Amino acid sequence: MRYCLALDLKDDAALIARYEEHHRRIWPEIAAHLRTHGVTGMEIYRLGVRMAMIMETDDAVYDAAAMAQAMQDDPKVQEWEALMWQFQAPTPWTPQGEKWVPMTKIFDLGRQ
Repeated sequence: MRYCLALDLKDDAALIARYEEHHRRIWPEIAAHLRTHGVTGMEIYRLGVRMAMIMETDDAVYDAAAMAQAMQDDPKVQEWEALMWQFQAPTPWTPQGEKWVPMTKIFDLGRQ
């Protein structure tokens, strides 16, 4: 399955540069967490402060609720999330208390 999610960054060039630096080589524990929970591919794109994440998953393994619970139970993942939240900001459409939110697919060339 492929998911597209959105999140903003704080509008500060120095913070954005640091955020991108952290993503040049994420912590090995974070990569392991993603792979363990069925994430087979992930890319993040940025335009200004808006980011779009493309996440591909193995449907036989991926369970969003189980992954979220494992995140809550893993101190290293919690540490990473707290660090990332220093740079991130919710979009204007993000529900309170959430971060990355799913985007709605409105076009697919393959279906034309």
